[in-house]
Amino acid sequence: MMIIRNLTKSIDSQLILNRISMEINEGELVAVLGASGSGKTTFLKCLALRERWDDGQYIYEGNDITNSSWLERLKLSKHWAYLEEKADIQPRKSALKNVLRGRLFYTPFWRLITGRVSTEEYANAMDYLENVGLLDKAASPAEKLSGGERQRIALARGFVQRAKVIYADEPISGIDPSGAERVMQDFRYVCKRDKATVICTMHNAEVAQRYATRILGLAGGKIVVDVTGRPLTQRERSLIFG
Repeated sequence: MMIIRNLTKSIDSQLILNRISMEINEGELVAVLGASGSGKTTFLKCLALRERWDDGQYIYEGNDITNSSWLERLKLSKHWAYLEEKADIQPRKSALKNVLRGRLFYTPFWRLITGRVSTEEYANAMDYLENVGLLDKAASPAEKLSGGERQRIALARGFVQRAKVIYADEPISGIDPSGAERVMQDFRYVCKRDKATVICTMHNAEVAQRYATRILGLAGGKIVVDVTGRPLTQRERSLIFG
């Protein structure tokens, strides 16, 4: 479980996040909705400890990680995956090798030096590529794949890492509708099967309502909507998007 208390963040003296408090449970698929400039990405980066807060408290699995050291953050990164809006993958490496990057923390040093992969890790990575519908692209260089396919490679890398928490910034932005559906289905799958928690920012309320188990609406630096298991009302949409 994550507990956030009074998260506050300013950039260049402008208040971006204003005393946000919330709890997020294991296995939730949380969609963070907001208009452009609402602070969604800043909010996600703060949760993922990629940006410092000005004030507030952060408790994860019973531990206060508000002022965690770089070593503590490194340990957390074994269990957390962060997906950029534009997939952070190596374009000249194959889909398979990009997925295997998710196992770096678990790979013996000598294997990192030699570049050898165990049979078990190879099979595991291929399984996850199959899960995201890209088994036939395993040997293809990432630069030859579509935006949606690259995003799903990044997703498979998070899966093979066995991340407990996946933070995804606009994971379906710029992806064709069928690819977007597949990404969101994959999120639902990992939440259900692995009890992982997924927190993703997006601006598409329809997709959020169809796949997320919980919707947070961000506006004016505050959470103005927090609903579980139902569509948004027109009033709630107005609160989020104006």
